[in-house]
Amino acid sequence: MESLRGKLLIATPVIVDPNFRRTVVLLAEHSEEGAMGLVLNRPSDTLVTDAVPPLEGLVPDGEPVYVGGPVEPSAVVVLAEFDDPEEAGSIVVGDIGFVVAEPEQALGSASTRRSRVYAGYSGWSAEQLEAEIEEEAWFVEPARPEDVFADPGALWSDVLRRKGGEYSVIAMMPEDPSLN
Repeated sequence: MESLRGKLLIATPVIVDPNFRRTVVLLAEHSEEGAMGLVLNRPSDTLVTDAVPPLEGLVPDGEPVYVGGPVEPSAVVVLAEFDDPEEAGSIVVGDIGFVVAEPEQALGSASTRRSRVYAGYSGWSAEQLEAEIEEEAWFVEPARPEDVFADPGALWSDVLRRKGGEYSVIAMMPEDPSLN
């Protein structure tokens, strides 16, 4: 399988794991060794100003920390839209990339337009993601830079509608189909 770096994984209805149910994951890395991504649509109840005060200048007031995934929940990852993509630690899609690891550097050197702060990330071992895609646990869709900063409550449905066809029908599924 070719690398899915820079693509979105959209959780299919077969995923019941609460860590990934109705999620949209941006894949930041994907190789023979495995994959790493960030759940884009899981805001937490914790504000960046409370959890990571050195990063509060990167995000608007009242911005939550997003739950990037179940792996290393105490790790802090920042995705940003860069004026100069060469200032990013690594570019994922368009001019969206990772802010460098040192918060002091990030605040002082990189010129970013928007940022989101994530706690933890999502990870897959070698061939694990490929097996999950084969089992139809994920739909794959090209990412757009604006997906990173989209309304988290609407992202899952919006990306499915964008995909079109039968995916548009899935986008209308209620959170709990038994209440339909």
